[in-house]
Amino acid sequence: MSVLVITGTDTEVGKTAVTAALAAVASADGRRVAVLKPAQTGLLPGEPGDIDEVLRLVGPAITTRELVRYPDPLAPATAARRAGRPTLSPSEIAAVVTELDQTHDLVLVEGAGGLLVRFDEKGTTIADAAWAVNAPVLVVAAAGLGTLNATALTAEAILRRGLESLGVVVGRWPAAPDLAARSNLTDLPEAAGGPLLGVLPNGVTGLHPADFLEVARGALSPWFGGTFDPEAFASHYV
Repeated sequence: MSVLVITGTDTEVGKTAVTAALAAVASADGRRVAVLKPAQTGLLPGEPGDIDEVLRLVGPAITTRELVRYPDPLAPATAARRAGRPTLSPSEIAAVVTELDQTHDLVLVEGAGGLLVRFDEKGTTIADAAWAVNAPVLVVAAAGLGTLNATALTAEAILRRGLESLGVVVGRWPAAPDLAARSNLTDLPEAAGGPLLGVLPNGVTGLHPADFLEVARGALSPWFGGTFDPEAFASHYV
């Protein structure tokens, strides 16, 4: 795997934290890492965005790229229309991914919001970009009530589009998980149609980069160079 698309079941589920964690562990292991954010919304030029957050947590050893930015905190297609700006097509995203893939061991592509958020007036999505570069998809999900339905819908959409889903990561695990969150540790893999590949604690992006790397390694599956064991993690909440 040299390209991985990270999508969420919704907005604000921790996609950027997961992207940064993947980049931090891979970079620390000596891999050449690139992180691509095709569309950033809700920010003006010069304001720090998701790419800046990743760079702050991981360090300058990685390559980062943001393709377009729109000021309104909306879906890219809607934000582009309101700003009177051109939209971003899957072929444009694929071209940049292909370019980065030639000089990096791992290219992480972070979507905007959920899998089917529209990038242009034709209704194309980050799923179309994943298909164009034949990249697997990692789903980032919330921890609590409602996440099983959102995760199952996302997994079904991935499958129907002929994409490969690696599994699911919880992006913001609460310090005091309620019954729903604890139960979801068992039920999320079934909803996702794939394994639970990590659980990041809420607030992890506030850590110093060295501490962030340590937490990231413990929070991610060995598939990504980490040490996370889903059964051992769940046993703390039985």
